Amino acid sequence: MSPTTCYPTGGTAVAAHTSTAEASDRKHPVDETLPPFKMFTTGLQHVAAMYAGVVAPPMIVGPAVGLDAKDTAFLMGASLFTAGIATLLQTLGFWRVGARLPFVNGVSFAGVTPMVAIGRDRGYDGIAVIFGAIIVASVLGFILTPYFSKLVRFFPPVVTGTVITLIGVSLLPVAFNWSQGGNSTADDYGSMKNIGMAALTFVVVLALRKLLRGFLQQIAILLGLVVGTLVALPLGMTNLDAIKDAGLVGFPTPFHFGAPQFEIAAIVSMCIVMLVCMTESTADMLALGRIVDRPADERTIEGGLRADTLGSAISPLFNGFMCSAFAQNIGLVAMTKVRSRFVVAAGGGILILLGLCPVAASVIALVPLPVLGGAGIVLFGTVASSGIQTLATAALEKGENALIVAAAVGIGLIPIAAPEFYHAFPKDLLVVLDSGISTGCIVAIVLNLAFNHWGKKGGSQEDASSESGKVPAPAAAVH
Repeated sequence: MSPTTCYPTGGTAVAAHTSTAEASDRKHPVDETLPPFKMFTTGLQHVAAMYAGVVAPPMIVGPAVGLDAKDTAFLMGASLFTAGIATLLQTLGFWRVGARLPFVNGVSFAGVTPMVAIGRDRGYDGIAVIFGAIIVASVLGFILTPYFSKLVRFFPPVVTGTVITLIGVSLLPVAFNWSQGGNSTADDYGSMKNIGMAALTFVVVLALRKLLRGFLQQIAILLGLVVGTLVALPLGMTNLDAIKDAGLVGFPTPFHFGAPQFEIAAIVSMCIVMLVCMTESTADMLALGRIVDRPADERTIEGGLRADTLGSAISPLFNGFMCSAFAQNIGLVAMTKVRSRFVVAAGGGILILLGLCPVAASVIALVPLPVLGGAGIVLFGTVASSGIQTLATAALEKGENALIVAAAVGIGLIPIAAPEFYHAFPKDLLVVLDSGISTGCIVAIVLNLAFNHWGKKGGSQEDASSESGKVPAPAAAVH
């Protein structure tokens, strides 16, 4: 009898063992490294997608508190620098800090309104009070992180799908505003030229995604931004003065505006903002975990929130604001299918370099807002479609899940469809109410508890939601 017929079971076992060993050695796409050039270009694409969102808050807050153009530009550079630090904390991490997902952090829009209210016309003192409030709120958030992360079980697909959809829908008005020019007081706001440029970029991005293959298809957004900017140059839609006036090297000197000052009212306002940011970041991590096929468990969320709060605590030291997740980059991950966290870490490194080199930062600033708007429609729409895909797994035919989605989306759309709806409410409440993501998330969580948890005993809850509506099992070897 031949050897091959004597030990068939053993040979199969050896082959199976070898296959299992190879599978265990294979890295998850999130932990893979790419070739240097591909790492740089895909990281740069993340920077291009988030750049306007990072510099917009300081562009609003600086003039509102009474800073001149030079100091406002300094705030913009500092925001890029601190966004890079926060992104590295999220992607690379240390100890139990960092989600270790392709998670981009930058200046949170949620804090713009209260920061303007705190520092209006107070100059350096106003900025110092804002920074003091951010530091206290961030430290308190860091302490609360282990408790806040335990709420993950209250974020099943019916909740996360609703929130992800609202994230995409809430971001679309930003893209529409960029497409019109970004400045509603400008003479050419909403002009045919601006909207035409946005439409051109939109079509170019879609065409490149359709026609290109492989790596070039993955960077279609970046290529679309380049094409749109090149077309805009002869039309006079780019501001070259940004490069002429920018210095080669500029470090965000710690406490440039003076030592932080601490006022109770300001601290309370920023604590509310921190809770809003932590809620949105939790939803974003859950969304990103599904997109990259590594579900975010309690430990992942705890690490991500630690990175959020630690990055926000460090940020004011270098004259930056509160940092949180950037949902538009989640759309970029979904579109490009590039799931490596090291790509986003490369983007974080680029952000730090941009913060240290004003000239380099101004090159990206050449991209006209209408061009960003055209690409943004695709990006933010992709986020919304990811939410719809999640809702498809939420067993909407069971119990009152469809009612939960209907109510949460309806409330979440109020700030978008009727921006002045809450104008008579106290200003402190507007921090939450003016964010459709936050209000929609709160409504979805409360209704999910009311219909699918409270009053349910034993297996009766399964009548209201199927297995697909439960929180995903923790991912293996996340850290």
